[in-house]
Amino acid sequence: MSNLDYQPVLHIKDLSVYFKSGGEAVRAVEKVSFQLNKGKTLAIVGESGSGKSVSAMSILKLLPYPNAYHPSGEVWFEGQDLLTLDEADIRAVRGNKIGVIFQEPMTALNPLHTIEKQISEVLFIHKGLNKKAARVRTLELLDLVKIPNPELRLSAYPHELSGGQRQRVMIAMALANDPEILIADEPTTALDVTVQSEILELLNELQQKLGMAILLITHDLGIVRRVAHHVRVMFRGHIVESGPTETIFNEPAESYTRELLAAEPTGLPAELEDTSKLLSADNIKVWFPIKKGVFNRTVDHIKAVDGISFSLHKGQTLGIVGESGSGKTTLGMAILKLTGSEGSIVFNNIDLHQLSQKQMRPIRRDIQVVFQDPFGSLSPRMTIGEIIAEGLDIHNLGTPTEHQRQVKKVLEEVGLPSDITSRYPHEFSGGQRQRIAIARALILKPKIIIMDEPTSALDRTVQKQVIELLRHLQDKYKISYIFISHDLAVVKALSHDVIVMKEGKVMEQGKAESIFESPQTSYTQALLKAAF
Repeated sequence: MSNLDYQPVLHIKDLSVYFKSGGEAVRAVEKVSFQLNKGKTLAIVGESGSGKSVSAMSILKLLPYPNAYHPSGEVWFEGQDLLTLDEADIRAVRGNKIGVIFQEPMTALNPLHTIEKQISEVLFIHKGLNKKAARVRTLELLDLVKIPNPELRLSAYPHELSGGQRQRVMIAMALANDPEILIADEPTTALDVTVQSEILELLNELQQKLGMAILLITHDLGIVRRVAHHVRVMFRGHIVESGPTETIFNEPAESYTRELLAAEPTGLPAELEDTSKLLSADNIKVWFPIKKGVFNRTVDHIKAVDGISFSLHKGQTLGIVGESGSGKTTLGMAILKLTGSEGSIVFNNIDLHQLSQKQMRPIRRDIQVVFQDPFGSLSPRMTIGEIIAEGLDIHNLGTPTEHQRQVKKVLEEVGLPSDITSRYPHEFSGGQRQRIAIARALILKPKIIIMDEPTSALDRTVQKQVIELLRHLQDKYKISYIFISHDLAVVKALSHDVIVMKEGKVMEQGKAESIFESPQTSYTQALLKAAF
């Protein structure tokens, strides 16, 4: 063993966290203890809501609404208990000596500031760099995390980047000051498999170079096996098993750990019974102009979607895969008329391009969407009951009493208790919020649901449940899905047809079985190799 194994840089002892809910204290974490060693990676795994993210965020006192939770225990770093520090002192540690990669980049990044400003701010505060030096370091960091054309991205805002690109910006910010500890809360959730491999390799290189300790919070056991030295398995706020990674994977002692390890997406989509065409897209283009000069003239275009055509049948699932920034989410937004596009989109014999936004409103009941970032798409000021029932209110479907009944029913369908309707989004884990978002789409019983990375925030056991749920709902209501994802195992389990995209173009298109078993292009082959 290396001497690094005997150098703990962080020691957590008997950490407990309780949240206030309805005047009562709800336990999130109870008496959790572990240590983090220099140059090593410790992974905390467990189902959504198990307390793994709460444990990690407690280290830097980053939990929301400080008056609403009660942390106790000790968090020792550099000879001081971080839980006893005031806001000024803990701020000197955050982002400087301990960096954080957050689970949901869209909510962690400021929508009003450019990428350059947000990364530079970390360098101004902790390094005291001037603007010129900060720009050089920012470009260096963006290049390090594989952001294409970093010079062009400096002036971009978060909403102008793909989900994977936003996650890479978060990683760049966390690494800006070469921290001693990196807390990575689902750091590759929004990344496609090829970029995921690059990021994991990057973190490994930095760890070796800097002796950086990494606390990895993830539901992806494939990542844990590849990068972690030790594992802690959490269940309902407790650590139920711990040990070296190899031991946990090869000789799990607890039934819960064995259940986690066995929870891989399985099965195939059901046979199509109805071949009637529901939606057709022909030569869809979404080009964003690049303007320069005093007169702001268009000098070129970013071809986010460039000439894509497909058909979707009743009860069919079309999987759209590709690297981050390939245009798959933009294609979904074009179908919803949430971004401008050229070409033809025909739904139920209606050309959507000919409709105004007002005319589109009744059609939106039939074409619903589940967004990639659940926290960003759920209003923090509305209760769960109000969020899920909002579509029923807008389309005047039923009485308030009927709404309550339908909300409780759909919550049970997505595996959530029906008594959570009076609670708010911040009270739930990332995976629970994603299930709430799915419930909001399902309650209208739409003909099509466009799902943008709907399982990316879910652990494998819940993914398996959601896949079975989606299959059941598809069979029961003959819903069609456009399933946008970088998780090829989930796409394989659900999709009848698949489109593989790269830089706005179709690289390969056809039956899912053919593409997974006999990929024709080197790009598709590389994606599959990185995933399986």
